[in-house]
Amino acid sequence: MDILAVSAIFIALSLIMIIMGVPIAFALGFCALFGILFGSGGAPLVKLGLTPFSVFHGLNWLPLPMFILMAFIISETDIGRDIFSTANKWLSRIPGGLVVSSILAEGAMAATMGASGTTILAVGTVALPEMERLGCNKKFSVGALLSGGVLGPLIPPSIPLIVYAILSQQSIGKLFIAGIIPGILLVIMLSAYTMIACLRRPELAPRPAAVIWKERLVSLKKVWPVVALLVGVLGGIYLGVVTATEAGGAGVLIILLIAIVFYRFRLANLGRAMTEAATLTGMVGLMIIATTIFVFVVGVSGLAQELSNIIVSSGLPPMLVIICINIALLILGCIMDGLAILMVTMPLFIPIITNLGFDPVWFGIVVTVNIEIALITPPVALNLFLVSGTFRVPVTDIIRGVAPFLAVLVIFLGLLIAFPQISLWLPSMMSGR
Repeated sequence: MDILAVSAIFIALSLIMIIMGVPIAFALGFCALFGILFGSGGAPLVKLGLTPFSVFHGLNWLPLPMFILMAFIISETDIGRDIFSTANKWLSRIPGGLVVSSILAEGAMAATMGASGTTILAVGTVALPEMERLGCNKKFSVGALLSGGVLGPLIPPSIPLIVYAILSQQSIGKLFIAGIIPGILLVIMLSAYTMIACLRRPELAPRPAAVIWKERLVSLKKVWPVVALLVGVLGGIYLGVVTATEAGGAGVLIILLIAIVFYRFRLANLGRAMTEAATLTGMVGLMIIATTIFVFVVGVSGLAQELSNIIVSSGLPPMLVIICINIALLILGCIMDGLAILMVTMPLFIPIITNLGFDPVWFGIVVTVNIEIALITPPVALNLFLVSGTFRVPVTDIIRGVAPFLAVLVIFLGLLIAFPQISLWLPSMMSGR
């Protein structure tokens, strides 16, 4: 059978296997292996032996374990509680101030954690009990918290952006910097919607007692760890002082010192953080190995290039193609995990957007937002079920609460697509240095 047909069949099979619940690494690895056997007669099987070495010794891979470890060290501290407390003191008198504080806290935690699930839990464990105590509408509060989780992988450092960088061979530093302005914009949009909703319906989030200025100013002392980490990691990358790998190592060192000195971080905490980080790193690493072999099969078959040539020669407007790709990603997000979407679709989509003249860095930000929307879109919706199980809120209530925020996220995605400079302005300034 022609290798092009074999590749198409096994890509479809991999999607079916992942939807059925087969682990991503096994589904992609199995399909890539049989794609090689049936399409090439087994000659390229040597790729199976070389891939783990080449992946784990590639420069793009190196920042991932550092940023994962940094996130788990932070999860062992009370930094999330302090950030939320400070935001709440400063925003207590605005409409929906408590809910807006949780969104801002998620934005700040996103600058240190790199994943949506951990960002939601770090803020939610502190914010939701306080919201419940003051009589905030639980559906509305949980919906805001869940939508704010999108900030986790958008504001750097970001685990999905690192994976995208590996798959697309793009600069991790540029992708990190590209997420800053979109992240700030999303914080503003989610906060603005929250305030408007609470102005119309004050019962959604009653205002707490006023906080005196002295308390507000004193509370700022608690947020300096995040500022230090932002300056150390993002400032170093933007100024070209450090690479993404060096920034990850520096970030781990900075947050470890802060945790030990200010948050009673001890060996038991370090042991838990390192164990969790090693487990997640190993899992993602196995997926990346399988995906690399999968990408090799797709590349050898010429399927991606053939698909790209068909679309480019079809005469369709490039922006219409991008819209169709995003619709396809949103649909896949209803039935697949975000990382699975990245690993299955990017080998096909990246050649298309490159041939159409779009910037892969911009596309990485768009895809990251898209797959994070997938995490709160039923029926798979991993973050939705994470919040439901952790905070004991019925899934139906969460869906009702998050629905209006989901509309804000879709509008935000549309803005990123329509105005690429939102993502590309800072990286262009960075590359000009």
